[in-house]
Amino acid sequence: MSATSAHINEHRDDTASKLGMWLFIFTELMLFGGLFITYSVYRYSHSGAFHLAAQELDVTMGTINTVILLISSMTLAMSTTAIQKKDKRTTLILIGITLVLALVFLVNKYFEWSAKIGHGIWPGSPLLEELGRGDTLFFGLYFFMTGLHAVHIIVGMVILIVVFVFVWKDKLTFDNFQLLENGGLYWHLVDLIWIFLFPLFYLIT
Repeated sequence: MSATSAHINEHRDDTASKLGMWLFIFTELMLFGGLFITYSVYRYSHSGAFHLAAQELDVTMGTINTVILLISSMTLAMSTTAIQKKDKRTTLILIGITLVLALVFLVNKYFEWSAKIGHGIWPGSPLLEELGRGDTLFFGLYFFMTGLHAVHIIVGMVILIVVFVFVWKDKLTFDNFQLLENGGLYWHLVDLIWIFLFPLFYLIT
């Protein structure tokens, strides 16, 4: 096979890989879009209960997590620029920072969930049953949607760990970094979803 043919095949593989990632992102947006619509319908029909339930959430913690994810998107985007400049060390540092920020996000979410559970608030808890259907729906959606988002964070971390190892072993370099780009697209999706979750649950009262 000639060098030209090899280059064409490699280009086609990269294009297909990126297209596949965009299709995956589209399906994820459809999933969360459906959940956002469900939230909106229930909020309209139980506006008073949703208003009171939202006041139980920690806006400061939500804001901190929002800032963390925005910074993590920036560091991951910078890592793509670094690898294009053949700066392996900076690429690894930036991916590492992104992973640390993701871990901090999950730790914050763990403490936030623990505080709610400690106050007797979790799906199906006796306290929620006493408060009524509106509170049950709000916190049911809160735990499910933020929990699903946390799962996406974990999946994103696994992808970034793989990318980190590949860069470390020179399997991803300045002329072959499609996996890093796809990982970045997925991570930006995770951040985008949180950008919608944060105001819906924490700010709109």
